[in-house]
Amino acid sequence: MSRALVFCVVTAEPHLPLPPELPLVDEPGGTDVDLKTQIIRFLATGIFSAVVDFGLYTLLFTVVGLPLPVAKSISFIAGTTTAYLINRRWTFQAEPNRKRFLAVIALYALTFALQVGINQLCYYALPDVWWRIALAFCVAQGTATVINFIVQRAVIFKIN
Repeated sequence: MSRALVFCVVTAEPHLPLPPELPLVDEPGGTDVDLKTQIIRFLATGIFSAVVDFGLYTLLFTVVGLPLPVAKSISFIAGTTTAYLINRRWTFQAEPNRKRFLAVIALYALTFALQVGINQLCYYALPDVWWRIALAFCVAQGTATVINFIVQRAVIFKIN
């Protein structure tokens, strides 16, 4: 083992790692982005993340044949990870912060339960037609999106 590696191993702090960074911001950091800009950026990020979520959900459920809640759970994790990484840097322009990251995990746990539950409830309540998967997804996603924006703007990205 080299001396540099030994030094890094011995001096490393024992704490949770920060989430990975995305170099999407060319503006100075801070949470002073105006509401209109935040809403537009949040919606653009949400659309992109929903494409990731819905695409993976549809693939896992209809092509791979995973059970509905398993497919939705995996796609939710992929979509919300995408959304968090982009929203933290671009929408809310917030610096990495462990407290904030833990608050996001708690929020996403809540919206995970809501999304998977609402999606499954809608899917099985709707008639067996070609648009059933898409409508169930949209109702669940819409509910989670509203909750996420309000909590992230009012609470999470105000944490220092």
